[in-house]
Amino acid sequence: MVKKMEIKKMKAIVWTKYGPPEVLQLKEVEKPTPKDNEVLIRIYATTVTAGDCEARSLSLYLWLRLFVRIYFGLRKPKRITILGQELAGEIESVGKDVKLFKKGDQVFAALGFPLGAYAEYICLPEESKGGNANIVTKKPVNMSYEEAAVVPTGGLNALHFLRKGNIQSGQKVLIYGASGSIGTFAIQIAKYFGAEVTGVCSATNFELVKSLGADKVIDYTKEDFSKNGETYDVIFDTLGKSSFSSCIRALKKKGFALLANPKLSQLVRGRWTSMTSSKKVITKMAKHRIEDLNYLKELIEAGKLKSVIDRSYPLEQMVEAHTYVDKGHKKGNVVITLEHNNKT
Repeated sequence: MVKKMEIKKMKAIVWTKYGPPEVLQLKEVEKPTPKDNEVLIRIYATTVTAGDCEARSLSLYLWLRLFVRIYFGLRKPKRITILGQELAGEIESVGKDVKLFKKGDQVFAALGFPLGAYAEYICLPEESKGGNANIVTKKPVNMSYEEAAVVPTGGLNALHFLRKGNIQSGQKVLIYGASGSIGTFAIQIAKYFGAEVTGVCSATNFELVKSLGADKVIDYTKEDFSKNGETYDVIFDTLGKSSFSSCIRALKKKGFALLANPKLSQLVRGRWTSMTSSKKVITKMAKHRIEDLNYLKELIEAGKLKSVIDRSYPLEQMVEAHTYVDKGHKKGNVVITLEHNNKT
C-alpha cells in the first residue's frame, strides 16, 4: 500500500479581499519546495510598506486601482494572496542546480510579483531575470535581520531616483517626505553623493532627519519650501504629496524633479515640462537589479548607510501593524518579525 506523502505546512498572512487591515488573516498554508534553480528561505523579518497597505485597501489613484484589480483580481485578490515586498532570512535548502548559495547563508531580498514575504518560508530563484523580478543576495554582515529587511524597497527606490537626478558634489537637494522609508535612505545616499540636503518633514521628525545627515529641515505644516527664495538642483518627492507647481518653481534651470509616487496629472505635466523646458521630471520607479542591492550592501558594510525602524510587530500582529502604517505617520520602517527569528 502506497503511503500518502505528508504535506508540510507553514504560517502565512493570507489576503482574502480588498479592505481594512482585518482582511488579513493568519492561516496555515502549504510550505513551498524549491525547484532546481531555487533556494528555500526561512524568513526572519519582513516589513509593512505603504505600498502593501495601499494594495490591500485599494486606497490608490484611480488609474492604479484599476491596474491592481486587473492584475490581482477584480473582486478579490486571486493571483496574489500573500503580500510582502522585502525580507531577510536564512537559506534552509537549495535546488540541485543552485551555485551561488548554500544552506545557512544569511540573505535579504526584494520581491516582484507575486510577492509573498508575509510567510515563514519562500522559494526564490537564485538569479534574477531582470525587470521587477525577485532578487536575493547575502545580507550585510553588520546588520540584523530586521535592519536588513527594510533596505530593498526604500533603498533601491532612493538609489534609483537620486542616480536619475545626476547629483554632483556640492549641489542642493531637497527631499520631501524625508522621514519615510524612501526618504531616510535618500538623505544618506544624497549625502554620500556629496549633496547639501534639505529635508521636508514634520517638526517631530527633525532630530531623526538631522541625525541621518540633513543639513537643513523644513516643517511642511508651517512653511512652503517653494516660497522661501531657495532653489534646488534636485527635488525628490518620495510621497507624491507636494505640489507639482511648487516643485517646478523651486527647481533651478537644468534641475531634476524626482516623483516617486506621481498622480496621473503629474505624469502628464511632467512629460510636458521635460519636453518644453530645461527642467526634467523623472517618474519611473526602480527596477530590481541585483547590482544595485549589492551596491547598497557595500554602503552599509562601509558604515555609510543605516536603517531606520519605527516599530516592530510579530507576524501574528499583522493587522495592528497595517493599522499603524495606515495612519501615515511612521518614521522610516515598520518591521514584522517571525517567531523563529531568534538570530541576528
